[in-house]
Amino acid sequence: MTHFFPRFLLALLLASSFFSANAQQVGLVLSGGGAKGLAHVGVLRQLEKNHIPIDYIVGTSMGAVIGGMYAAGYSPDEIEQIVLSPEFQNWTSGKPLENKTFNFLTAEPSPSALRLGIAIDSSLQARVSTNLVNDLNLNLALARLLAPASASAQYDFDKLFVPFRCMASEVFTRQVVEQKKGSLSDAIRNSMSFPLAFRPIRNLDGKYYYDGAVYDNFPTNTMKKDFAPDVIIGVNVGDVAMKKYPKNDDALLGSTVAFLGTSVADTLSVGKNGIYIQPSLEGLGVGDFDRVKDFIAKGDTAARRSMDLIKQRIGRRVDSVTLQTRRLAFQGLAPKPRFVEVRVNGLRDDQNAYAARFFRRSGREYSLDDLEEGYYRLSSDDYFKNIYPRIRYDEKQKGYVFSVDAQRNNNVAVEVGFVLSNRPIDNLYLGVEYRYLRRLLYTAAASVSLGRFYNSAQGSFRINVPGQVPFYVEPTLTYNQWNYQNTGGLLGRDVLSTQVRQQDTKVGAQFGVSPNYRSRVVLDAGAFTTRDNYTNSALINSADVLDKTVFSGGTAALQFTRNTLNRKQYATAGLRVVATARVVTGSATYSPGSTSVIAPNSQHHQWVQLRATAEKYFKLKKERHAWGYFAELTASGQGTFSNYRSSQTTAPVFAPLPDSRTLFLDAYRSARYVAAGLRYTRPVLGKLEWRSEVYVHVNAQPLVQNDLQEAVRKEGVDRPRLTVSTGLIFQTPVGPLAVHGRYYDDAAERFGIYGHLGFILFRSRALE
Repeated sequence: MTHFFPRFLLALLLASSFFSANAQQVGLVLSGGGAKGLAHVGVLRQLEKNHIPIDYIVGTSMGAVIGGMYAAGYSPDEIEQIVLSPEFQNWTSGKPLENKTFNFLTAEPSPSALRLGIAIDSSLQARVSTNLVNDLNLNLALARLLAPASASAQYDFDKLFVPFRCMASEVFTRQVVEQKKGSLSDAIRNSMSFPLAFRPIRNLDGKYYYDGAVYDNFPTNTMKKDFAPDVIIGVNVGDVAMKKYPKNDDALLGSTVAFLGTSVADTLSVGKNGIYIQPSLEGLGVGDFDRVKDFIAKGDTAARRSMDLIKQRIGRRVDSVTLQTRRLAFQGLAPKPRFVEVRVNGLRDDQNAYAARFFRRSGREYSLDDLEEGYYRLSSDDYFKNIYPRIRYDEKQKGYVFSVDAQRNNNVAVEVGFVLSNRPIDNLYLGVEYRYLRRLLYTAAASVSLGRFYNSAQGSFRINVPGQVPFYVEPTLTYNQWNYQNTGGLLGRDVLSTQVRQQDTKVGAQFGVSPNYRSRVVLDAGAFTTRDNYTNSALINSADVLDKTVFSGGTAALQFTRNTLNRKQYATAGLRVVATARVVTGSATYSPGSTSVIAPNSQHHQWVQLRATAEKYFKLKKERHAWGYFAELTASGQGTFSNYRSSQTTAPVFAPLPDSRTLFLDAYRSARYVAAGLRYTRPVLGKLEWRSEVYVHVNAQPLVQNDLQEAVRKEGVDRPRLTVSTGLIFQTPVGPLAVHGRYYDDAAERFGIYGHLGFILFRSRALE
């Protein structure tokens, strides 16, 4: 009984406010228009500021988003804070959230520029995902923001804080859909499913709906038919039909093309007593979601200019205190946020059970953090990229049910990447993955890199096991080949640094866990064989035979990785930390070539190696400039091999720049070194960036070659060595386009200029 009277009074207050509003009813119609729809926030703010009543709202697309949030009880100020938040930019762009993206599947980035998910069913029919924007963050945000209001209204849009209609399109039967019941987040999500931008979702009735703007972008007819208000305020941010062909057609062409496929607003449809508002949005585009403040200001200005007419035609006023009391009363009807159940729908029973195991309870009930973690863990695999979340109140269980629609899955993924460069390091990357889900998820993957300098192939088979701590087991076969003979020839280059060919093969397995977002712990073990060919002389001829060292054995490593970088290459934000402890044991067989003075021999080697790398970036001046630091430490007990050159080919490599691995530099190879550097990036023009980097590294107990071609370890430390790079970078859809001038502190390579298009990324060597 203690809760009965407050709820009764709240309901009575809502009812009395409703019946007292019959003096003059006002309907607000909000059109779609992509980012331009953010101007609706400014209009809403001015209407409330001037005490203009809003009794009904009908919205389409972005108008449905803003109007729906207002109908759900959010004030204009609250809506403004939502759309100004950094999270909103991630919703609209599909950018992965740094703290909500898992490294569970891979911590080593591939050089792919395009990753395409394909769903192939049992009849071998293929379906390719057509959405251009990743809607993972958006869908969960809408469900969270609107679930309380949907429950308060008992899933009847007439019972929302403001009665509401949300327009959608059914493209198969060419019909306008007036959404008036059900989940408010589903309705709004339907209304913004613009073809080839946001994918449509499958609704509970089994149907797909598209953006309401396709058939009715300015839904004044629905407002008249469903609510019949005395006055309609119509705010249009979309396209309009012109009386005659414009003279400035070139200037208008871009903005008009953006609205092809949407209906055109009838400016007279608000009626003789209505008010039509068209904010002046010249210079602002439908995709400029990063200009939220500009759009809101334009809407604010347009509403103020029309305010005298609005006040003239609408005599009724709403007191701010009364409005806020009503808003709080509606919000107070929302059930307590208890999450009592998780359901996964759309797949086979065993597949649904697999997906449900990603959601872990922190107690008898699920917390919101539990649900978010499970949602993002599940979506970390492409197989579940298109999952759709719903939050609905269950009256019987007195709590919310979090459900996931997993019907549309990608069981095949294809990757393509390439590098074009002014140096002969061009490369083509192709990868394919196939996933099979039953009680567990099985993934078979294969990839190749083909080029003059670098060739590689890898095959793997992964078994993913969900649970309290999800883990995977992955047997892998990897082959790498580096041919430094093809990266510069003999002209202008040191012969010792170019006459090197390296191969390694590794057969092993990984056991990996992801204890939290963006972190991964991996136990790696396997058998390896490395084959190095090289010369011992700076003078060679075509008849010379290269030396060969074959090193075979076993290795095991424990590695921790945390990666929140915003890019695979040339990052400007985030953190990457990699710490590895590795054990190596094996036998090396040496076969001398024509430049050797050492006899054939075999040696046994074993050592422990510790390696740690960290890089972090800091945004400056409103996030337009970025500073970063880089640090690396390597300490290895690796001994010397048969000669100096074979000791160098096996040693760890300090590779601070993208092209460092394409050069064989003795001064950058050492079993023990420490390095530190700074990176600075600033925009020059649009997406064009200027990036400068400087590093210092010191080798401890460096190797030198004696007169017998043997490696001798010096005492102490070598002199500090400097590495510098500066250049321009432009981020393209297929990877970075960059031109750099750089300096290496090594006799084989000093100054140079290199340019490339695509990602210069290689797989780790067998002993890295």
